[in-house]
Amino acid sequence: MAQFDVYENKHPKTRRLVPYLLDVQSDLLSDLATTVVIPLCLAAGGNPSSMTRLMPRLEIKTEYYLALTPQLAGISRKELGAVVDNVSAYRNDIIGALDFLITGI
Repeated sequence: MAQFDVYENKHPKTRRLVPYLLDVQSDLLSDLATTVVIPLCLAAGGNPSSMTRLMPRLEIKTEYYLALTPQLAGISRKELGAVVDNVSAYRNDIIGALDFLITGI
């Protein structure tokens, strides 16, 4: 498990709207039974410019998804599905969104 890995959402009730979960927790904490994730939803119709900083657009398997940063959650690692991608290339955007969520700047 690595920071910025994207996992399939195994939860049947939310999988249709949120097909993927982005692990944002530091690799230094990989021994914990839980991890912090950002839900990802398909980016339909673009990304509103006012929300770009809070909800960056990420390319996964040739499609674009929005990081729903305000829905940040801690979950058991057992709830994660298979790894489908790693979006480390978007590290600055993801960390920026988390920073904006927490500090507002």
